[in-house]
Amino acid sequence: MRGVIEQSVVERCEDVDKEKKKRRRPRRSKQNASASATCSSVNEMPLEASECLENGGINYDTTSMSYSASKQRGSETNPLDNHGLHKASDVAFTSLPTMRLNEQTLNTEVESINNLHIFPSDPSRRMFSKSCPVPIDYQQSIQSVTNQNIPSPYQDEGCIPRRCFTPHWSIEAVNEALEKGNVFRASFRVNAHNRIEAYCTIEGVKTDVLISGVASQNRAVEGDIVAVKVDPISLWSKMKGSTGFSNNTGLTEDRNLLPDVTFVGDSWKGKNKVDVGFDFDHDRNHFLFHEKGSPYEDNASSRENVSREPMGHYRVNGHHPPVSGPSHFSNMDSLEEICAAIDSFPSKRPTGSVVAIIEKSLRRVAVVGFLSIRQWLSSCGLHRKGTKMNRHYLSPSDGEYIQLTPTDPKLPKMVVPVRGLPNCIKRRLDNGDASMEMELVAAQIIDWGEESSLPLAQVMHIFGRGGEIEPRIAAILFENTIFPSEFSPESLSCLPPVPWKVPQEEIERRRDLRNLCIFTIDPSTATDLDDALSVEKLFDGNYRVGVHIADVSYFVLPDGFLDSEAQSRSTSIYLLQRKLPMLPPLLSENLGSLIPGVDRLAFSIFWDINVAGDVVDRWIGRTVINSCCKLSYEHAQGIIDGIFDLEDSKILGNDCPQLHGHFKLSDVIRSVKDLHAISKTLRTNRFNNGALLLDGVEVILLFDENGIPYDSSFSVQKDSNFLVEEFMLLANRTAAEVTSKAFPDNALLRRHPEPNLRKLREFEAFCSKHGLELDTSSSGRFHHSLEQIRGKLKNDTVLFNILLSYASRPMQLATYFCTGDLKENKNGWSHYALAIPLYTHFTSPLRRYPDVIVHRILAAAIEAEELYMKQGAKMRKVKNWEEMRCFTGIHFDKNAAESVEGRKSLSVAASKHQLPCTEVLVNVAAYCNERKLASRHAKDGCERLYMWVLLKKKEILLSEARVLGLGPRFMSIYIHKLAIERRIYYDEVEGLTTEWLDATSTLVVNLSINKCSYWRGNQGKYRRVEDVAWVIPPCLKQEADAFEGTVDKWGATSVGRDNVAPMGPSCTSESGVSDANEIEPSFFPLTVRTLSTIPVVLHAVGGDDGPLDIGARLYMSSYYG
Repeated sequence: MRGVIEQSVVERCEDVDKEKKKRRRPRRSKQNASASATCSSVNEMPLEASECLENGGINYDTTSMSYSASKQRGSETNPLDNHGLHKASDVAFTSLPTMRLNEQTLNTEVESINNLHIFPSDPSRRMFSKSCPVPIDYQQSIQSVTNQNIPSPYQDEGCIPRRCFTPHWSIEAVNEALEKGNVFRASFRVNAHNRIEAYCTIEGVKTDVLISGVASQNRAVEGDIVAVKVDPISLWSKMKGSTGFSNNTGLTEDRNLLPDVTFVGDSWKGKNKVDVGFDFDHDRNHFLFHEKGSPYEDNASSRENVSREPMGHYRVNGHHPPVSGPSHFSNMDSLEEICAAIDSFPSKRPTGSVVAIIEKSLRRVAVVGFLSIRQWLSSCGLHRKGTKMNRHYLSPSDGEYIQLTPTDPKLPKMVVPVRGLPNCIKRRLDNGDASMEMELVAAQIIDWGEESSLPLAQVMHIFGRGGEIEPRIAAILFENTIFPSEFSPESLSCLPPVPWKVPQEEIERRRDLRNLCIFTIDPSTATDLDDALSVEKLFDGNYRVGVHIADVSYFVLPDGFLDSEAQSRSTSIYLLQRKLPMLPPLLSENLGSLIPGVDRLAFSIFWDINVAGDVVDRWIGRTVINSCCKLSYEHAQGIIDGIFDLEDSKILGNDCPQLHGHFKLSDVIRSVKDLHAISKTLRTNRFNNGALLLDGVEVILLFDENGIPYDSSFSVQKDSNFLVEEFMLLANRTAAEVTSKAFPDNALLRRHPEPNLRKLREFEAFCSKHGLELDTSSSGRFHHSLEQIRGKLKNDTVLFNILLSYASRPMQLATYFCTGDLKENKNGWSHYALAIPLYTHFTSPLRRYPDVIVHRILAAAIEAEELYMKQGAKMRKVKNWEEMRCFTGIHFDKNAAESVEGRKSLSVAASKHQLPCTEVLVNVAAYCNERKLASRHAKDGCERLYMWVLLKKKEILLSEARVLGLGPRFMSIYIHKLAIERRIYYDEVEGLTTEWLDATSTLVVNLSINKCSYWRGNQGKYRRVEDVAWVIPPCLKQEADAFEGTVDKWGATSVGRDNVAPMGPSCTSESGVSDANEIEPSFFPLTVRTLSTIPVVLHAVGGDDGPLDIGARLYMSSYYG
């Protein structure tokens, strides 16, 4: 704290605001005058905080760019994180989760920036941008903040710091509280539709804790790991969907909504796609999976009469209850008490506040946004019409800041010091270049003190124009800390020179399968072929099925340069028009890929399977194979359907698969048919044993020769996909059984927890309300119920796909884990959707690093088995060594594993293959989970980008939509044509009236003859009808129908438009979806109920002027207005 605030400083900052308030709201001006009086004591902190957070909590004057007395010195230095923010260059190596709070002091954010490598491929740290042709020196940019004496945004000379947030607890207090159970470690997630609402997931608590209000969030950012203090039950809010709504009509909650409908910012498909029944190596997009959290919790209705003041103080009915600090805790001081309270009060949601940040999210160092350039230029006098630029203003003073608005609505607005901007941006500011506002910039949070309501950020570089594809893709990768780069010379040096062939000594160490009919089935464009299949019919009537996986671990040795590079990347990333490989193309597309006609190294698993689909025997080992054919899924499906045979092969010509070696096409056709028959039996058995399938249609985009999307279609999985899926699942399951039994403390498995019970019950209740019976008592019964509903809704596939998406909402994410980390909880190893106790990833080592780890563990188990057999006395009495498969056979010999010889063999093999210890493997698993999620977010982001580009090209799209959620303020709709969800807000619209019939949960929307009368001072609160509905007179509609081609099959129309994109080819249609030419507008008044079908107009929003989005409006017609 400093001395008394100088009165002149206060008067200078308040004169303008006082004059405006006097003219606009004379009554409030008196209150504001008293409220803005200078504080002279820390005892007045709550009042000061409320002033800081007034009007959205922004205490930066970004119009004048001068700081008021409320901007004081502050520091975000947090003793809870001695590493500060994760460096981008260390993401691949050191961003693994902190396992224990550390008492060392935190390195400041700026120090971590000094070592930041934006792109590994750019060792000189110089980034080129189309919009910023001058390379940016990051060190210079950083030094402009750290060494040029730029005033902190939290200080002003002679001012007393005013706290907007409570200080974070000390390390000692947090550690003590965590041990006692008074606070809880939790992940922090923000509601994208209402950033002042966030949710914290506490392990062991089935209901997320609501963190309502900026003050309670206490500077936490999306993705942070925080320490949460749970409120007493008396302060808990009512659960959405519970009975007993507030009488406050101004905050009436949207009701009659599907349970826990989740929207994620400008996300249309969702990000956290649940890794459930398709948890196998052949990835495919799943239908409309979303993040956890309720999207309809963006209003304050149905809560108790509790208000939270900025400093974390609560006011119940106007009175302050005792405030809990580190040494005084409320009733919710144990996990058991919270769980018991939730069970006792199911209609209430726990609330709480953040008391400390334990681990800082990578989102802090990966901010993408737009700078408010015009606002800054206007404040500097550079943007005046007819006025010559005054060069006096072209050198930004130390006290000038520009506001940064992130494209992610979950992140707060930030302020950026002008003097710390990169030089190329400064030069454009000097020239008064207002187009700079359309450029996407990369930034990171470097400070957020308790005295400021906004964080301080540092801009690092420019991506380019926000409406262009390449800058947007670069921004998506940056947001997910994915830094595309070439492979280092050191990693490439780990690979053998080409041309390369399998060494003879390696062939002698392996089983030679080059005379076996082996082939691959992959997408036609695939180049990284990491799995192949074979099948033989045995004399006893059983089939011997083989899965052969590329032996990547032969080339990627532990702790080598290539291994480090693969671990840092963790996974290959597919972005529709490009791929970011985990391994160098020389390995993933050549040396390691199972290319037909060449010898390749493989890991093979053979099963002897009887006609009932039971595995009666198996063999696992390293092999040498030579694939005879590369089949596409279309080839395999043609064979299954019987439309592709020997005679057709002559007609197909170039489309016929090319054969290698001595095998004939008849051999391949027979093998595919046999594999299909076996896979059908395995699939039937799997679902009979309790597996759950949540699969829907997938929208795929079609691109022209320039890589621009021109159309979309639906993709549905077929029998050829299921054929490969079944054997990959069986291989992964087998690898999990062998590795977890041979090395119970050092196996890398994949688990899928049971779904959220509360959300599951809500979905069950919704189905019951609409006459659909659903049993969710187990995964198997869940699947059986959905299949019955599928049959009942066979004429309404759109609704069934919607239900499938909502059925996935309660599901939790599947994650990698180390068995030694969950040694005391083996029940937690299971995979819920697959209904099996053990599962892992083994079949895609060319694109997933966990598979490489599993290969090494499996190789160690095989070698330990051989060592044990050589040492055993029984070995001399056995003619066929295969009879001694004690570790990898169908029956695991526990006695052999626990014997002295067995333990020694396992230890020697583990050491030879350099298996990681439990602690290291725990960190590897956590990092791979984080990278897998980041890659999924990047893929989803690119899909949304190209969908936006398609809509931008089409200009508008007419489509039918199903109403998912309905209330007095907005409706949520599902557009099947694009498989996206949108919201349409119809409250506070000029010229539009809405009537909510609570008794029947019905909405009536109508045009108003008289324009809406504004409340004084709220002119900007109302929107135009055009923002909500596209209203055309019936005569105009008839004229449009009279011209052939005016409206194409997309619904792109020239009515009222000058430029219309060319029409694309016809799109595959789904049952129940009307063609755009058949879509008719609705007439006012419009009556809507849940699950109603309504016509809508879609259009692209944003680009150069903001975040990308797809806007939705009602498609209406009216004889009036």
